[in-house]
Formats: sequence, structure tokens, C-alpha cells
Amino acid sequence: MRNICMKVSYDGTNYSGFQTQPDGNAIQDYLEKAIKLLTGEQVKIHASGRTDAGVHAIGQVFHFHTASQIPVERWCLALNSRLPKDILVTEAREVSLDFHSRRNAKRKTYRYTINANQYPDLFRRNTELHHPGKLDVEAMSEGLKHLIGTHDFTSFASRHSTKPSHVRTVYDAHIERDQSMCRPGTRDQGLIHVYITGNGFLQHMVRIIVGTLLEVGKGRRRPEDIASILKAKDRMKAGPTAESKGLMLWNVEYENFD
Repeated sequence: MRNICMKVSYDGTNYSGFQTQPDGNAIQDYLEKAIKLLTGEQVKIHASGRTDAGVHAIGQVFHFHTASQIPVERWCLALNSRLPKDILVTEAREVSLDFHSRRNAKRKTYRYTINANQYPDLFRRNTELHHPGKLDVEAMSEGLKHLIGTHDFTSFASRHSTKPSHVRTVYDAHIERDQSMCRPGTRDQGLIHVYITGNGFLQHMVRIIVGTLLEVGKGRRRPEDIASILKAKDRMKAGPTAESKGLMLWNVEYENFD
């Protein structure tokens, strides 16, 4: 048997999330169907983590065991010809049989994109949250700093979370702005990219963080309120859950693994 590890990008707009679903419309379902069409094997793939319905990825990692002897350099093209156009395998490599995409992951980075221009971007409307109102981006950046470190993130987890512990470590959290599409003489604020890197994430964690940051940006909360919300360990103290479409799994990092 061989253990094949792959990286996949996808536009999650029309899917039920990554993890297989009864309706057969998850990213995992389509990947497993493509592998079966290619090899004749019914495999089960294991990803670095699940993403919710409507969430996208540019760096999702998954692995599977196969008896196929297809050269590793041929896998991407072969699978992509059997996948929908909004799912794209970009890398493939053979790894040790004990490698596991989720258990061996050390750091994950998510990016959430807010389009703060007056008008939405017609061509990227499915991957950005449009918010035309004025936002205090500096206050949002200040609020993010309170999340860095090891904390109990119960306040920023879905009430439906089944994880035994809500303690996670956030290594980095920052905002990058892209004002290249701002129109002169307008109140356009450009794209606001929120990047959060951690050792793991709870259900809806990044989206609740962003929903709370938007309240900071609107002046409804202060940046230091983020620290108080963390300490409360109460979902009711945080802001709303931001829409899924602005969220993207950006990168997954492993030790001794490029």
C-alpha cells in the first residue's frame, strides 16, 4: 500500500462543506468519486480538518491509502479531469504510511476577507463579505491582539461544539489591507483580510471572531472588550457568526514537510 498526500483548492459556494454528507454533495464525496473513477478503489480520504458549507480553501491537505501504482506526478492532472471545475488538486506526493493529515498538522491559517468598498466585487462576490459601512480597521487590529496565546475559546465556539476542550493556541492574528481597487474620491476602504494562525480551530471559531471584530470596527465594542469576552467563556458575550463565504482555509503546516 502507498500513502498519497494531496493539496486541494476549492470554491465551497455550491457544496455542503468538506466532510462527506448524506446528500453526497461534499468536497470529500467528489474527491473519493474521482479517485474511484481513476483507480477502481473505494478509498476514504482524511483531511487536515473539515470546513463548513460555503467555506473555501486554497490549502486543504488530505491523504489516502491506495494500492494503485500510478506515478505520483500524474495524480493531479488525472484527478482534475474527473472533478468539477471548482475543485482543483494542486499537489501530490507519496508520504510514509503513518502520516496523517489531521493528526500531524502543527499549524493552520485561515483568512477571512471583508470587502469594505461601496460596491461588492461582482467577480469575487462569493468569496468576500461585503460591508460598505465605515470600519475602524485600527481598532479591529488592536482587538485581534488579545486573541494571541493559549486561551479557552468557548466564547468564540459554536454552542453545538462537541469538543471536550475549547483550549486552543493562536500563534498569530493580524489584518492586511488591499486598497488597489479603491475608487478615487470615494469612501472605499478596500479589502480587509483577517489572518489567524493556530494549532487548531473550533466550530465557527474564526467566523465568530470576525463577527465580533466587525462590531469593534463599527464602534459598538472596544478593542479591549475582546479580552473580557475570552475570559467570560460564554458564547452569548461574543458577536454574531460572520457569513461563511468570506472564510478560506489558507494554509496547513507540518514538521519536516514542505
